[in-house]
Amino acid sequence: MLYWVIRKVFRVIYRVCFRWRVQGLENIPSDQPFIICANHFSWWDPPLIACLVSHKPVRFMAKEELFRLPVVGLVLRRVYAFPVRRGRADKTAIRTALDTLRNGGILGLFPEGTRNRTGELLPPQPGIALIALKSGSIVLPVAIVGPYRLFRQVRVKIGEPLLLTEGDRQLVRAGQLEQTAGQIMAEIRRLYRDLAHGSGCCRRE
Repeated sequence: MLYWVIRKVFRVIYRVCFRWRVQGLENIPSDQPFIICANHFSWWDPPLIACLVSHKPVRFMAKEELFRLPVVGLVLRRVYAFPVRRGRADKTAIRTALDTLRNGGILGLFPEGTRNRTGELLPPQPGIALIALKSGSIVLPVAIVGPYRLFRQVRVKIGEPLLLTEGDRQLVRAGQLEQTAGQIMAEIRRLYRDLAHGSGCCRRE
């Protein structure tokens, strides 16, 4: 219940304060698990992604340090987030992500791995490819163009789902991870350029 209450509050904020415009809502799958991937430049990004999906909660990885804060950690768990240790291969977080998808859930990931304040998209981390390939789930690319400033418009473009080559789910090679992560990030970058150059027609939600 808390997840949906917070989501409603954020939708009002995005609509009124940030005047958000969204393109591509019809691309969101409604009958299967998927990974939703976006560029990341602000802490406003995760709740925005959650506000795009109306039929199920979106589960996000969040850095482990946040879960050590008494109130923040409690709220994060109540809204289905789970911790990840950054800077290493966190097998527990990867297992939680895969279980989420196997159970029909929706996973939210930011391929850049951290907030990017440079204005240029960062190279993707291989973890997103590992989860996508081992789960066999489709990936939904999303681009966000800000900034999040009062009464400044935030634009969002949702691309078509990517069905990646699964290969052998038990044996995913490093080169395959790099190639797949690059494929996902290339589509996010394409959507980002479309928004930056005003391509397409967005509607206000």
